[in-house]
Amino acid sequence: MAEFILLMHADSHADAPEESWQPYLDKLIAAGALRGGSAMGSGLCVRRSGTAPAITSHLVGYVKIEARDLAHARELVAGNPVYEAGGTVEIRELPMTS
Repeated sequence: MAEFILLMHADSHADAPEESWQPYLDKLIAAGALRGGSAMGSGLCVRRSGTAPAITSHLVGYVKIEARDLAHARELVAGNPVYEAGGTVEIRELPMTS
């Protein structure tokens, strides 16, 4: 199994009601796939020297999941409130490093 992060973009056509998240999270829990997640608040970018860029404002939340592969991770997006509202969910693998 591999770990993936689902990054929610702030481009959905309708705000997903807060209560629409629980059924989706319950589905991931039942599948044994949920590894965490949260909305994203304000923050900052830092660099050791020079001027750091502004934070990426189009990312508004994430869900961390475990899936067999990228295709399985894609299947687990179904029911995601951002996706169902027409927004973008970016799927990125979190490769194991030594």
